[in-house]
Amino acid sequence: MSEIILHLSAGGGPAECRWVVARLARAFAREAPTCDATCEPLEAPDDDPPSLLLRVAGPGAEAFVQARTGTILWTGQSPFRPTHKRRNWFVGVARVLATDESEELRDTDIDYQAMRASGPGGQHVNKTDSAVRATHRPTGLVAMSQEQRSQHANRRVARLKLALLLAERREAAAGEARRAGWDRNRALERGNAVRHYSGPDFRLAAGR
Repeated sequence: MSEIILHLSAGGGPAECRWVVARLARAFAREAPTCDATCEPLEAPDDDPPSLLLRVAGPGAEAFVQARTGTILWTGQSPFRPTHKRRNWFVGVARVLATDESEELRDTDIDYQAMRASGPGGQHVNKTDSAVRATHRPTGLVAMSQEQRSQHANRRVARLKLALLLAERREAAAGEARRAGWDRNRALERGNAVRHYSGPDFRLAAGR
């Protein structure tokens, strides 16, 4: 069975774009069964996360991902600024490469620490030492995962998070961090949207 990890990102955009990230994840989960696939977040998302990792699996996973990779447009009134004139909000969707394809992220450079999970997340939380904290020694970057039901699965997710942190670090090194974030958001806006949703119920716009 195919399994693909997707990264949804607000691209340095305003609070509205982070709001879209969370609702887009729900829209993808709703659409996946019609494409012979499943789509679920790897971890319980914050209310308005700047980015989110999704697991897409099933026979139709590849086609599902291909149809959604790129810039996504949501058209609607800002949930935070009702009088704001802007109605078009953009987020990015990208496939995450397998971490074993990255020369920069070697397992021998990562320290894994098992720990007891805390907070909401399921019946396994606070009962087993299934949570994992991963530390990349060369850079000092740290990532943690606790939502998965096994230590092995949490280790994998923590490693994926480290890969994303390293990618962000490379982008920041190429220029001033704020400018990099602004440029990423501008690039999202300039890109042609591969899908267009509208309204508070995140329905696919006509013709998409």
